[in-house]
Amino acid sequence: MKKQTPLLLTVSLILLLLAACSPKATPDPNVQIQQAVNATLAAIPTSTRVPVPTPFPSPTPFSLVGLFCEYQFCIGHPSDVAFFDVSAQQNPAAPSTYSQGLLAAFNGNLFIQVMWQIAPGTADPKFLFDTLLNDTIDTPSNNLDVFLTRNMNVVYDDIASIATPALPYGGAGAWTCGDRVFAWKAYTPQSGTARGMFEEALARFTCGQ
Repeated sequence: MKKQTPLLLTVSLILLLLAACSPKATPDPNVQIQQAVNATLAAIPTSTRVPVPTPFPSPTPFSLVGLFCEYQFCIGHPSDVAFFDVSAQQNPAAPSTYSQGLLAAFNGNLFIQVMWQIAPGTADPKFLFDTLLNDTIDTPSNNLDVFLTRNMNVVYDDIASIATPALPYGGAGAWTCGDRVFAWKAYTPQSGTARGMFEEALARFTCGQ
């Protein structure tokens, strides 16, 4: 029996080492993205008073004089908000890169999100449009507009959202550029403003191809 004890201990140690080195389940990137977005939405100020509705509301104009340029692309945005890296906020060791990333910008009256992913040869950007929308809080109008601008395939739809009571309206779009696909989403306090913002943001969009 004394001769078998070291052997048993050796086998036990080997089994423990194998268990410690066994591969762990890879986290779902979509779940990680949604967790980061939910944390960002939770940070939106809720104390802003919602404007009293008028019989004939007119869309609030947003001037997209700001220009975000990083990760080898540029996109227009309102000057009173600034994009930050949601990926880096969630995990400082894994920030956004050329290949994929997630940005957000917000204040009490506006929330914007931009996502991109490398997808060589992809002609239809709708898969990223679907990824960006959250089925539990976003409701598209199901009137998808598909068009071509500057050799980029583009899709867009208006959406309604319950993410925050102050921003119940919005829109989302996606497009191709080079070897990447991009997606954009905005929540606004009034109906009819997101489409103009998307078109202006896209008009000022460039990417390294």
